[in-house]
Amino acid sequence: MGYYDDHMHESSNKKRKGRPGGYFLSTLAGVIVGALLVFFMLQGYPNSNGQNQNEKVNGLGKTEKVQQQVSVNVTSAVTGVVEKVGAAVVGITNIQQSKFWGNQENREAGTGSGVVYKKENGKAYIVTNNHVIENATELEVTLVDGTKLPAMLKGSDPWMDLAVVEVDGTNVPTVADFGTSSTLKPGEPVVAIGNPLGLQFSGSVTQGIISGLERTIEVDINEDGQVDWNAEVIQTDAAINPGNSGGALINMQGQVIGINSMKIAESAVEGIGLSIPIDSAIPIIHDLEQFGEVKRPFMGVSLASVEEISQYHQQNTLKLPTDVTSGVAITGVQSNSPATKAGLEEFDVIVALDGKKVTDVVDLRKYLYNEKKIGDKLDVTYYRNGEQLKTTMDLSVEQQM
Repeated sequence: MGYYDDHMHESSNKKRKGRPGGYFLSTLAGVIVGALLVFFMLQGYPNSNGQNQNEKVNGLGKTEKVQQQVSVNVTSAVTGVVEKVGAAVVGITNIQQSKFWGNQENREAGTGSGVVYKKENGKAYIVTNNHVIENATELEVTLVDGTKLPAMLKGSDPWMDLAVVEVDGTNVPTVADFGTSSTLKPGEPVVAIGNPLGLQFSGSVTQGIISGLERTIEVDINEDGQVDWNAEVIQTDAAINPGNSGGALINMQGQVIGINSMKIAESAVEGIGLSIPIDSAIPIIHDLEQFGEVKRPFMGVSLASVEEISQYHQQNTLKLPTDVTSGVAITGVQSNSPATKAGLEEFDVIVALDGKKVTDVVDLRKYLYNEKKIGDKLDVTYYRNGEQLKTTMDLSVEQQM
Protein backbone atom coordinates (compact mmCIF):
# COMPACT_ATOMS: atom_id res chain seq x y z
CA MET A 1 0.00 0.00 0.00
CA GLY A 2 2.79 2.23 0.76
CA TYR A 3 4.14 1.74 -2.66
CA TYR A 4 0.79 2.33 -4.17
CA ASP A 5 0.26 5.39 -2.11
CA ASP A 6 3.69 6.62 -2.92
CA HIS A 7 3.14 5.74 -6.53
CA MET A 8 -0.15 7.50 -6.60
CA HIS A 9 1.33 10.46 -4.87
CA GLU A 10 4.17 10.53 -7.33
CA SER A 11 1.77 10.24 -10.25
CA SER A 12 -0.31 13.01 -8.79
CA ASN A 13 2.70 15.18 -8.47
CA LYS A 14 3.69 14.46 -12.06
CA LYS A 15 0.22 15.34 -13.21
CA ARG A 16 0.30 18.55 -11.27
CA LYS A 17 3.66 19.42 -12.70
CA GLY A 18 2.36 18.76 -16.22
CA ARG A 19 -0.79 20.95 -16.11
CA PRO A 20 0.86 24.37 -16.76
CA GLY A 21 2.36 23.08 -20.02
CA GLY A 22 -1.03 21.80 -21.14
CA TYR A 23 -2.68 25.09 -20.47
CA PHE A 24 0.04 26.88 -22.41
CA LEU A 25 -0.40 24.64 -25.45
CA SER A 26 -4.18 25.06 -25.35
CA THR A 27 -3.90 28.83 -25.15
CA LEU A 28 -1.37 28.95 -27.97
CA ALA A 29 -3.57 26.79 -30.14
CA GLY A 30 -6.52 29.10 -29.49
CA VAL A 31 -4.52 32.15 -30.47
CA ILE A 32 -3.37 30.49 -33.69
CA VAL A 33 -6.89 29.39 -34.60
CA GLY A 34 -8.26 32.91 -33.88
CA ALA A 35 -5.57 34.54 -36.01
CA LEU A 36 -6.33 32.16 -38.87
CA LEU A 37 -10.03 32.92 -38.64
CA VAL A 38 -9.37 36.67 -38.77
CA PHE A 39 -7.01 36.16 -41.72
CA PHE A 40 -9.53 34.11 -43.65
CA MET A 41 -12.29 36.62 -42.95
CA LEU A 42 -10.14 39.45 -44.27
CA GLN A 43 -9.41 37.40 -47.35
CA GLY A 44 -13.11 37.13 -48.11
CA TYR A 45 -13.77 33.56 -46.97
CA PRO A 46 -17.43 32.64 -46.94
CA ASN A 47 -19.58 33.84 -44.08
CA SER A 48 -22.36 31.89 -42.41
CA ASN A 49 -24.50 32.35 -45.51
CA GLY A 50 -21.80 30.99 -47.79
CA GLN A 51 -21.13 34.53 -49.15
CA ASN A 52 -17.78 36.32 -49.03
CA GLN A 53 -17.66 39.37 -46.77
CA ASN A 54 -16.55 41.69 -49.64
CA GLU A 55 -19.19 40.37 -52.03
CA LYS A 56 -22.92 41.01 -52.45
CA VAL A 57 -25.72 39.30 -54.32
CA ASN A 58 -27.39 41.51 -56.93
CA GLY A 59 -31.04 41.45 -57.99
CA LEU A 60 -30.38 38.66 -60.48
CA GLY A 61 -28.91 36.37 -57.84
CA LYS A 62 -25.37 36.88 -59.10
CA THR A 63 -22.48 37.65 -56.82
CA GLU A 64 -20.68 40.98 -57.35
CA LYS A 65 -17.51 42.32 -55.81
CA VAL A 66 -17.99 45.25 -53.47
CA GLN A 67 -15.64 48.12 -54.33
CA GLN A 68 -14.08 49.73 -51.30
CA GLN A 69 -13.91 53.53 -51.18
CA VAL A 70 -10.43 54.97 -50.75
CA SER A 71 -9.20 58.52 -50.25
CA VAL A 72 -7.20 59.92 -53.17
CA ASN A 73 -5.55 63.23 -53.98
CA VAL A 74 -7.68 64.57 -56.85
CA THR A 75 -6.18 67.09 -59.26
CA SER A 76 -7.65 68.40 -62.49
CA ALA A 77 -7.48 71.34 -64.86
CA VAL A 78 -9.97 73.19 -62.65
CA THR A 79 -8.04 72.65 -59.41
CA GLY A 80 -4.91 73.79 -61.23
CA VAL A 81 -6.64 76.98 -62.33
CA VAL A 82 -7.85 77.68 -58.80
CA GLU A 83 -4.39 77.09 -57.32
CA LYS A 84 -2.90 79.51 -59.87
CA VAL A 85 -5.45 82.33 -59.79
CA GLY A 86 -7.54 81.91 -56.63
CA ALA A 87 -5.35 84.04 -54.36
CA ALA A 88 -5.38 86.90 -56.91
CA VAL A 89 -9.17 87.31 -56.56
CA VAL A 90 -10.00 89.58 -53.62
CA GLY A 91 -13.05 91.04 -51.91
CA ILE A 92 -13.88 94.74 -52.18
CA THR A 93 -16.08 96.48 -49.62
CA ASN A 94 -17.84 99.74 -50.53
CA ILE A 95 -18.11 101.94 -47.43
CA GLN A 96 -20.37 105.00 -47.53
CA GLN A 97 -21.41 107.73 -45.12
CA SER A 98 -24.85 107.37 -43.63
CA LYS A 99 -26.81 108.81 -40.73
CA PHE A 100 -27.34 106.58 -37.70
CA TRP A 101 -29.13 107.97 -34.66
CA GLY A 102 -28.48 111.46 -35.98
CA ASN A 103 -24.74 110.89 -36.41
CA GLN A 104 -22.74 110.52 -39.61
CA GLU A 105 -21.13 107.11 -39.78
CA ASN A 106 -19.21 105.14 -42.38
CA ARG A 107 -21.06 101.91 -42.99
CA GLU A 108 -20.74 99.03 -45.44
CA ALA A 109 -22.93 99.68 -48.49
CA GLY A 110 -22.05 96.56 -50.46
CA THR A 111 -19.35 94.10 -51.43
CA GLY A 112 -17.92 92.83 -54.68
CA SER A 113 -14.84 91.18 -56.11
CA GLY A 114 -11.62 92.31 -57.76
CA VAL A 115 -8.61 90.85 -59.57
CA VAL A 116 -5.01 91.70 -58.68
CA TYR A 117 -3.31 92.20 -62.06
CA LYS A 118 -0.08 94.02 -61.15
CA LYS A 119 2.44 94.59 -58.34
CA GLU A 120 4.91 97.43 -58.71
CA ASN A 121 6.93 99.68 -56.38
CA GLY A 122 5.35 98.18 -53.29
CA LYS A 123 1.80 98.66 -54.56
CA ALA A 124 -0.75 96.18 -55.88
CA TYR A 125 -3.30 97.15 -58.53
CA ILE A 126 -6.78 95.63 -58.68
CA VAL A 127 -9.39 95.82 -61.44
CA THR A 128 -13.07 95.66 -60.51
CA ASN A 129 -16.41 97.02 -61.73
CA ASN A 130 -17.37 100.68 -61.56
CA HIS A 131 -20.68 99.74 -59.94
CA VAL A 132 -18.78 97.95 -57.13
CA ILE A 133 -16.98 101.14 -56.02
CA GLU A 134 -19.59 103.71 -57.06
CA ASN A 135 -20.33 106.45 -54.47
CA ALA A 136 -17.87 104.97 -51.98
CA THR A 137 -16.48 107.16 -49.19
CA GLU A 138 -13.90 104.50 -48.39
CA LEU A 139 -12.82 101.23 -49.98
CA GLU A 140 -11.49 98.13 -48.24
CA VAL A 141 -9.86 95.11 -49.88
CA THR A 142 -9.98 91.66 -48.26
CA LEU A 143 -7.25 89.20 -49.27
CA VAL A 144 -7.71 85.45 -49.53
CA ASP A 145 -6.34 84.91 -45.99
CA GLY A 146 -8.79 87.43 -44.50
CA THR A 147 -6.32 90.34 -44.26
CA LYS A 148 -8.12 93.66 -44.75
CA LEU A 149 -6.36 96.58 -46.45
CA PRO A 150 -7.48 100.17 -47.03
CA ALA A 151 -7.71 100.87 -50.77
CA MET A 152 -7.43 104.00 -52.90
CA LEU A 153 -9.47 104.52 -56.05
CA LYS A 154 -7.20 105.22 -59.03
CA GLY A 155 -9.99 105.80 -61.53
CA SER A 156 -13.30 104.50 -62.84
CA ASP A 157 -15.25 104.40 -66.09
CA PRO A 158 -19.05 104.01 -66.16
CA TRP A 159 -19.16 103.31 -69.90
CA MET A 160 -17.15 100.10 -69.62
CA ASP A 161 -18.13 99.51 -65.95
CA LEU A 162 -14.50 99.20 -64.87
CA ALA A 163 -12.45 100.67 -62.03
CA VAL A 164 -8.90 100.34 -60.71
CA VAL A 165 -7.97 100.48 -57.01
CA GLU A 166 -4.57 100.45 -55.34
CA VAL A 167 -3.44 98.82 -52.07
CA ASP A 168 -0.20 98.19 -50.23
CA GLY A 169 1.29 95.18 -52.01
CA THR A 170 3.39 93.81 -49.13
CA ASN A 171 0.97 91.03 -48.17
CA VAL A 172 -0.63 90.48 -51.57
CA PRO A 173 0.38 86.88 -52.42
CA THR A 174 0.00 86.67 -56.19
CA VAL A 175 -0.95 88.37 -59.45
CA ALA A 176 -3.28 87.05 -62.14
CA ASP A 177 -2.16 86.76 -65.76
CA PHE A 178 -4.28 88.33 -68.51
CA GLY A 179 -5.02 86.16 -71.52
CA THR A 180 -6.88 87.12 -74.70
CA SER A 181 -10.60 87.04 -75.41
CA SER A 182 -10.25 87.25 -79.20
CA THR A 183 -9.61 83.51 -79.60
CA LEU A 184 -12.44 82.26 -77.37
CA LYS A 185 -14.85 79.71 -78.81
CA PRO A 186 -18.43 78.86 -77.83
CA GLY A 187 -18.36 75.71 -75.70
CA GLU A 188 -14.87 76.40 -74.31
CA PRO A 189 -14.70 75.56 -70.57
CA VAL A 190 -14.15 78.43 -68.15
CA VAL A 191 -14.03 79.02 -64.39
CA ALA A 192 -15.43 81.98 -62.47
CA ILE A 193 -13.96 83.00 -59.10
CA GLY A 194 -15.48 85.64 -56.84
CA ASN A 195 -17.37 86.42 -53.65
CA PRO A 196 -21.09 85.76 -54.23
CA LEU A 197 -23.47 87.20 -51.63
CA GLY A 198 -20.63 88.71 -49.61
CA LEU A 199 -17.31 87.82 -48.06
CA GLN A 200 -18.67 84.80 -46.18
CA PHE A 201 -18.56 82.99 -49.54
CA SER A 202 -15.21 84.47 -50.58
CA GLY A 203 -13.22 82.62 -53.19
CA SER A 204 -16.21 80.68 -54.51
CA VAL A 205 -15.42 78.70 -57.66
CA THR A 206 -17.98 77.92 -60.38
CA GLN A 207 -17.40 76.14 -63.65
CA GLY A 208 -19.13 76.49 -67.00
CA ILE A 209 -18.56 77.18 -70.67
CA ILE A 210 -18.48 80.11 -73.05
CA SER A 211 -22.14 80.31 -74.08
CA GLY A 212 -21.81 83.17 -76.54
CA LEU A 213 -19.46 85.88 -77.82
CA GLU A 214 -20.00 89.55 -78.69
CA ARG A 215 -23.35 89.76 -76.94
CA THR A 216 -24.79 93.29 -76.85
CA ILE A 217 -26.54 94.49 -73.68
CA GLU A 218 -28.30 97.84 -73.45
CA VAL A 219 -27.15 99.96 -70.50
CA ASP A 220 -28.84 103.01 -68.94
CA ILE A 221 -25.88 104.64 -67.21
CA ASN A 222 -27.56 107.74 -65.76
CA GLU A 223 -30.80 105.85 -64.96
CA ASP A 224 -33.03 108.25 -66.90
CA GLY A 225 -34.91 105.48 -68.67
CA GLN A 226 -32.98 105.96 -71.91
CA VAL A 227 -30.34 103.59 -73.29
CA ASP A 228 -26.92 105.29 -73.13
CA TRP A 229 -24.60 102.51 -74.20
CA ASN A 230 -24.45 99.03 -75.69
CA ALA A 231 -22.04 96.89 -73.69
CA GLU A 232 -20.37 94.08 -75.64
CA VAL A 233 -19.90 91.13 -73.32
CA ILE A 234 -19.07 87.43 -73.12
CA GLN A 235 -21.94 85.14 -72.14
CA THR A 236 -21.23 82.21 -69.80
CA ASP A 237 -23.28 79.69 -67.84
CA ALA A 238 -20.78 79.65 -64.97
CA ALA A 239 -22.80 80.79 -61.95
CA ILE A 240 -22.39 84.55 -61.39
CA ASN A 241 -24.30 86.09 -58.50
CA PRO A 242 -24.37 89.44 -56.65
CA GLY A 243 -20.91 89.87 -55.17
CA ASN A 244 -19.22 88.10 -58.09
CA SER A 245 -19.08 91.46 -59.88
CA GLY A 246 -15.47 92.40 -60.61
CA GLY A 247 -14.24 88.81 -60.24
CA ALA A 248 -12.36 86.77 -62.81
CA LEU A 249 -13.53 84.63 -65.71
CA ILE A 250 -10.63 82.28 -66.40
CA ASN A 251 -9.68 79.85 -69.17
CA MET A 252 -8.16 76.43 -68.58
CA GLN A 253 -4.64 77.86 -68.89
CA GLY A 254 -5.28 79.91 -65.76
CA GLN A 255 -5.50 83.22 -67.66
CA VAL A 256 -8.11 85.91 -67.00
CA ILE A 257 -10.18 86.34 -70.17
CA GLY A 258 -13.02 88.41 -68.71
CA ILE A 259 -14.07 90.59 -65.77
CA ASN A 260 -17.43 89.36 -64.48
CA SER A 261 -19.93 92.18 -64.56
CA MET A 262 -23.57 91.16 -64.43
CA LYS A 263 -26.18 88.48 -64.92
CA ILE A 264 -29.65 88.44 -66.41
CA ALA A 265 -31.87 87.95 -63.37
CA GLU A 266 -35.40 87.08 -64.43
CA SER A 267 -37.70 84.35 -63.16
CA ALA A 268 -37.72 82.63 -66.57
CA VAL A 269 -33.96 82.91 -67.10
CA GLU A 270 -31.24 80.71 -65.69
CA GLY A 271 -27.51 80.48 -66.31
CA ILE A 272 -26.83 83.70 -68.24
CA GLY A 273 -23.81 85.45 -66.77
CA LEU A 274 -22.01 88.29 -68.54
CA SER A 275 -18.34 89.24 -68.50
CA ILE A 276 -16.36 92.15 -69.99
CA PRO A 277 -13.88 90.76 -72.58
CA ILE A 278 -10.32 91.25 -71.35
CA ASP A 279 -9.18 92.58 -74.75
CA SER A 280 -11.65 95.46 -74.37
CA ALA A 281 -10.80 95.94 -70.69
CA ILE A 282 -6.99 96.17 -70.94
CA PRO A 283 -6.74 99.63 -72.59
CA ILE A 284 -9.36 100.97 -70.17
CA ILE A 285 -7.41 99.56 -67.21
CA HIS A 286 -4.19 101.18 -68.43
CA ASP A 287 -5.87 104.60 -68.81
CA LEU A 288 -7.52 104.40 -65.38
CA GLU A 289 -4.25 103.45 -63.72
CA GLN A 290 -2.25 106.15 -65.49
CA PHE A 291 -4.71 109.04 -65.86
CA GLY A 292 -7.58 108.26 -63.49
CA GLU A 293 -9.98 108.38 -66.46
CA VAL A 294 -10.31 107.02 -69.96
CA LYS A 295 -8.99 109.32 -72.66
CA ARG A 296 -11.68 109.44 -75.33
CA PRO A 297 -12.42 111.80 -78.22
CA PHE A 298 -14.74 114.70 -77.37
CA MET A 299 -17.23 116.42 -79.67
CA GLY A 300 -18.72 118.95 -77.25
CA VAL A 301 -22.41 118.41 -78.01
CA SER A 302 -25.64 117.32 -76.32
CA LEU A 303 -27.48 114.69 -78.31
CA ALA A 304 -30.87 113.02 -78.75
CA SER A 305 -31.90 110.15 -80.99
CA VAL A 306 -34.26 111.24 -83.78
CA GLU A 307 -36.51 108.22 -83.20
CA GLU A 308 -37.20 109.54 -79.67
CA ILE A 309 -38.31 112.93 -81.01
CA SER A 310 -41.96 113.44 -81.98
CA GLN A 311 -42.97 113.57 -85.63
CA TYR A 312 -44.02 117.19 -85.16
CA HIS A 313 -40.55 118.31 -84.05
CA GLN A 314 -38.84 116.15 -86.67
CA GLN A 315 -40.68 118.11 -89.35
CA ASN A 316 -41.02 121.58 -87.80
CA THR A 317 -38.00 121.98 -85.51
CA LEU A 318 -35.37 119.80 -87.16
CA LYS A 319 -36.90 120.30 -90.62
CA LEU A 320 -35.91 116.82 -91.74
CA PRO A 321 -36.95 115.40 -95.11
CA THR A 322 -39.83 112.93 -94.68
CA ASP A 323 -37.62 109.99 -95.68
CA VAL A 324 -35.10 110.66 -92.87
CA THR A 325 -36.42 108.90 -89.77
CA SER A 326 -33.20 108.10 -87.89
CA GLY A 327 -30.00 109.85 -86.85
CA VAL A 328 -28.78 111.99 -83.95
CA ALA A 329 -30.04 115.49 -83.27
CA ILE A 330 -27.74 118.07 -81.70
CA THR A 331 -29.64 119.71 -78.83
CA GLY A 332 -26.75 121.84 -77.57
CA VAL A 333 -23.17 122.82 -78.52
CA GLN A 334 -20.41 123.80 -76.08
CA SER A 335 -18.43 126.90 -76.91
CA ASN A 336 -14.89 126.44 -78.25
CA SER A 337 -15.52 122.72 -78.76
CA PRO A 338 -14.58 120.56 -81.76
CA ALA A 339 -18.23 120.69 -82.88
CA THR A 340 -18.28 124.49 -82.76
CA LYS A 341 -15.01 124.70 -84.70
CA ALA A 342 -16.42 122.31 -87.31
CA GLY A 343 -19.43 124.60 -87.79
CA LEU A 344 -22.08 122.35 -86.23
CA GLU A 345 -25.11 124.02 -84.65
CA GLU A 346 -28.11 123.23 -82.48
CA PHE A 347 -30.83 121.25 -84.35
CA ASP A 348 -28.39 119.83 -86.87
CA VAL A 349 -29.00 116.10 -87.37
CA ILE A 350 -25.97 113.79 -87.78
CA VAL A 351 -26.69 110.81 -90.04
CA ALA A 352 -23.19 109.46 -90.79
CA LEU A 353 -19.63 109.47 -89.40
CA ASP A 354 -16.78 108.82 -91.83
CA GLY A 355 -19.42 107.73 -94.33
CA LYS A 356 -20.91 105.08 -91.98
CA LYS A 357 -24.61 105.43 -91.13
CA VAL A 358 -25.49 106.50 -87.59
CA THR A 359 -28.99 105.63 -86.41
CA ASP A 360 -29.05 106.80 -82.77
CA VAL A 361 -27.00 108.18 -79.87
CA VAL A 362 -25.68 104.76 -78.86
CA ASP A 363 -24.56 104.13 -82.43
CA LEU A 364 -22.68 107.47 -82.50
CA ARG A 365 -20.97 106.90 -79.14
CA LYS A 366 -19.97 103.38 -80.08
CA TYR A 367 -18.27 104.54 -83.27
CA LEU A 368 -16.64 107.55 -81.64
CA TYR A 369 -15.31 105.69 -78.60
CA ASN A 370 -14.32 102.45 -80.28
CA GLU A 371 -13.08 103.60 -83.66
CA LYS A 372 -11.57 107.06 -83.10
CA LYS A 373 -8.76 108.45 -80.97
CA ILE A 374 -7.86 111.89 -79.68
CA GLY A 375 -6.22 113.80 -82.51
CA ASP A 376 -8.10 111.97 -85.29
CA LYS A 377 -10.17 113.69 -87.97
CA LEU A 378 -13.88 112.83 -88.15
CA ASP A 379 -16.01 113.38 -91.25
CA VAL A 380 -19.57 114.28 -90.26
CA THR A 381 -22.60 114.07 -92.56
CA TYR A 382 -25.62 116.00 -91.25
CA TYR A 383 -28.88 117.72 -92.16
CA ARG A 384 -29.64 121.41 -91.59
CA ASN A 385 -32.93 122.92 -92.67
CA GLY A 386 -33.62 119.92 -94.87
CA GLU A 387 -30.27 120.10 -96.69
CA GLN A 388 -27.56 117.44 -96.40
CA LEU A 389 -24.13 118.89 -95.56
CA LYS A 390 -20.65 117.61 -94.62
CA THR A 391 -17.88 118.88 -92.37
CA THR A 392 -14.65 117.61 -90.81
CA MET A 393 -14.12 117.69 -87.06
CA ASP A 394 -10.76 117.74 -85.27
CA LEU A 395 -10.95 115.43 -82.26
CA SER A 396 -8.01 116.95 -80.45
CA VAL A 397 -9.71 118.21 -77.31
CA GLU A 398 -9.30 115.81 -74.34
CA GLN A 399 -12.70 115.97 -72.67
CA GLN A 400 -15.58 113.60 -72.12
CA MET A 401 -18.71 113.92 -74.26
